[in-house]
Amino acid sequence: MVTIPPSPRPEPHLHRRMAESFGVDPERYDRSRPPYPDAMIERIVAAAPGADFLDVGCGTGIEARQFRAAGRAVLGVEADPRMAGFARGTGIAVEVATFEAWEPAGRTFDAIVSGTAWHWVDPVAGAAKAARILRPGGVLAPFGHVYQLPPPIAAALAAAYRRVVPDSPLVLDERPPGSILDAYQGLYARAADGIRAAGGFGEPELWRYDWERAYTPAELSELVSTSGGLSTLPPDPAARILSAVGAAADECGGTVTLPYATWGLTAVRTDGEVRR
Repeated sequence: MVTIPPSPRPEPHLHRRMAESFGVDPERYDRSRPPYPDAMIERIVAAAPGADFLDVGCGTGIEARQFRAAGRAVLGVEADPRMAGFARGTGIAVEVATFEAWEPAGRTFDAIVSGTAWHWVDPVAGAAKAARILRPGGVLAPFGHVYQLPPPIAAALAAAYRRVVPDSPLVLDERPPGSILDAYQGLYARAADGIRAAGGFGEPELWRYDWERAYTPAELSELVSTSGGLSTLPPDPAARILSAVGAAADECGGTVTLPYATWGLTAVRTDGEVRR
């Protein structure tokens, strides 16, 4: 996977160019990105005291449609108007803004969810704002997917990336199988720290769902094309990198099954004071 280089205190929410690059092709993004586990949707629905949900960084509306199908009323907030436009086309109400700048205008919610997007929000300021607009007993629930490429495909992707864009500030993860799935716990541990610092919530509960999905070489190339590093590249270098991914998938025998981990947490709004 293409990632921001590691640092002692990573701040993904400051990388706005990458955060707002995914809307280059909303149709492809929506088609390629998988939905969230049904058990996770059910868990969050059961934790919320009511049906009014706010989806932060709703993108094309993947999880918003899942919560709507579960009987929830969902309002999306999305910084990219291209993604917001696609979500509206599927029947999701969306307001265009970053969560930090978005104006709730007196509205409150039973749940605030965020699918593979909360790391683009300031972890403390976002949690504090969530606390202010959640009803008593309301739940904050950020979550997200991560997948692990088979080693031969990960190596081909890394080699192509270094060959085509050698001066890029991004790096490629080539860690052993399983480690990327485990490492993404850090994003949600960091979100939990932000919630604790903001105040107004009970102790966050961290959780994980493991599952798999099979891809053809074409489907896998399309999925990889929606990653943050590739979505910021011009079409020609991106196509050259994706060609290498497709070729490596062919050499692996065609259909490739990827292990996924969906990490997330739930934190319940209490009567405690919001400190930030």
